[in-house]
Amino acid sequence: MNREWLEKDFYKELGIASGATQEEIKKAYRKHARELHPDKNPGDAKAEERFKVVSEAHAVLSDPEKRKEYDEARKLFANGGFGRGGFSPGGAGYGQPGGFSGDFNLGDIFGGQTAGAGAGDGGLGDLLGGLFNRGGTRTSSRPRRGSDVETETTLGFREAAQGVTVPLRMTSPAACTTCHGSGAKPGTSPRVCPHCNGSGVVSRNQGAFGFSEPCEDCRGTGSIIDDPCVDCHGSGIQNRTRTITVRIPPGVRDGQRIRLAGQGEAGLRGAPPGDLYVAVHVSQDKVFGRNGDDLTLVLPVSYSELVLGTTVSVPTLEGRVGVKVPPGTADGRTLRVRGRGVPKRDGVAGDLLVTVKVAIPQKLDDEATEALRRYAEAEKTSGFDPRAGWAGA
Repeated sequence: MNREWLEKDFYKELGIASGATQEEIKKAYRKHARELHPDKNPGDAKAEERFKVVSEAHAVLSDPEKRKEYDEARKLFANGGFGRGGFSPGGAGYGQPGGFSGDFNLGDIFGGQTAGAGAGDGGLGDLLGGLFNRGGTRTSSRPRRGSDVETETTLGFREAAQGVTVPLRMTSPAACTTCHGSGAKPGTSPRVCPHCNGSGVVSRNQGAFGFSEPCEDCRGTGSIIDDPCVDCHGSGIQNRTRTITVRIPPGVRDGQRIRLAGQGEAGLRGAPPGDLYVAVHVSQDKVFGRNGDDLTLVLPVSYSELVLGTTVSVPTLEGRVGVKVPPGTADGRTLRVRGRGVPKRDGVAGDLLVTVKVAIPQKLDDEATEALRRYAEAEKTSGFDPRAGWAGA
């Protein structure tokens, strides 16, 4: 868990309640992302920074595991049991009714080397161990991975069904091109912090207890830069506008997210980057609909074509095919064309579902009207009754 999480209110950044559903989180993020996207606000540094903040908030809250860890940590620290420097034995709640009792085992919380029921059991010890880089025998801090980033793209219906390669232009933190992410001026290198010996954390005693906290000299990174890079000021990160080519696989659905590993925000001083998530929106098509991996369409036909039967040319994603309408086909019947739907991951396509619908002429000339009257008389003579057995008749 990133230490910075505790200092940020991700719910407030998205303008939602702490009990918001995943759908509410997604809706709030999309609203902010559309308003703040760098492409919509060129040169607006404030909008760019807000876009980065809401993207980070969404990356945490949209992931159930990250959200649970974030909520638990903020709830724990909001109770005042831990200050910035660690646990305060003389603070409120210690030795007080309903607070920490005299036989309270700190090993249950910190999961350190003290033997106890809570050590290493995946409880609060794991949570705080990740927060303060404690882990029993851990001796060095892990480089802080870059945050995940999310962007959006809109595809045509047929592009989404068949797959497409799209360029995405986005502005986000990336590794500095001058120092290649090290944070040090070219020709120099960071040195190991002498205060924490490169661990990023220092230990101190408070009464009978020992605590670890981020090293103030190196700010928890484990290294010190004497001659910072002039372009990124030692962070190893720059905001850059870049174009990424993304391959959207066939069959992607509206609202689906595509994960691009390592294409997110750059990590601090050469740490691994986060991931990029591309939310895909799919436009509607004038002809096709979709039902899972099947394509659907409505085929207008005449009454005589249904009665006598016919073969009609219909469109597919890969050209046109002939669909046979058997004689006596009922209006609204769906005909299936195998293998002409949306491609699946295994390479086998779904089907094309063709629903026939009678098109009624709004006006007939005299000859067609007279012919239709003669047909109606012949129909009665043959004994055909369209309402036979209907409604108790």
